[in-house]
Amino acid sequence: MYVEGYAATFNSPTVVWEYDGVEYKEQVDDRAFDEADVSDVIFNYNHMGKVMARTRNKTLQISVDKKGLFIRARLDGTEEGKRIYEEIDGGYIDRMSFAFTTQEEAYDSANHMRTIRKIKKLYDVSAVSIPAYDDTSISARSYFLLESEKEKARASADLTRMLIIKTYL
Repeated sequence: MYVEGYAATFNSPTVVWEYDGVEYKEQVDDRAFDEADVSDVIFNYNHMGKVMARTRNKTLQISVDKKGLFIRARLDGTEEGKRIYEEIDGGYIDRMSFAFTTQEEAYDSANHMRTIRKIKKLYDVSAVSIPAYDDTSISARSYFLLESEKEKARASADLTRMLIIKTYL
């Protein structure tokens, strides 16, 4: 039960606050994760609750590419993970977010734009109901790949049953 997607996308302004008709925006620089501490990152839902995957036990993989912060999480290790996988697979949850501390940022007051230039520590990547950045994404692995894995598991179970029967004959 794998999910994958983008917890953060680069140079994609999003409105994080609106006051008195003025939109205040934020974006993540494409080098923001270059020096970030990603030694122990967790995957959960809405930045809270039980941990469903983490980098330390290798059930969560994170990488940076041209688009942003890519994640791949294996969710079959916990009951909560299995439930969230089904909700992602069903399309009920399709966006992500990330929790972090900044090391360096810039603010363009003329455009009301905050740019996160360097992230100090990445704490979590979360599947979320309502994202700050609409261009994030998360999805379950391909239906056909999942079905192929199920067929292999059934074939293996059938072989095991056949061997047990032959053992007792």
